[in-house]
Amino acid sequence: MKVLNLRCAHGHGFEGWFASNEAFDSQLASGLVECPVCGDTAIVKLLSAPRLNLGNAKAPQEAVATAASNVVPAELSPEARWMRAVREVLAKTEDVGERFADEARKMHYGEAQERGIRGQATLEQTEALLDEGIAVMALPIPAALKETLQ
Repeated sequence: MKVLNLRCAHGHGFEGWFASNEAFDSQLASGLVECPVCGDTAIVKLLSAPRLNLGNAKAPQEAVATAASNVVPAELSPEARWMRAVREVLAKTEDVGERFADEARKMHYGEAQERGIRGQATLEQTEALLDEGIAVMALPIPAALKETLQ
């Protein structure tokens, strides 16, 4: 198993696990490797130091305790904070799909119960909502969060 440090054209760093270098090259050429933050498929492999186990192995209990203490990093990367925020928005909003502009108007004018919604709107629909005084914000959702993980 190869664990590679990768980066997209937008500078988002992430880790990828592949059976071999050939598997990575094949998946990259097929457009199957994408950034979990923005979905970009222009991915480059970064240099990384190999990990060598040369001894000084820890006892199993000590290794488990060390691993547990390293689960939550002291400071999250901007990408990790973004993913956490997007997950929270997805968990606390209703997906109304292409009905977004209509639902936002109904809530604004008191025709529907106010609630957190998300969905799709064209640029024209978004501009019209803003002109009517309805606050909306574009939220790009990474492809990795749009589907369930297998």
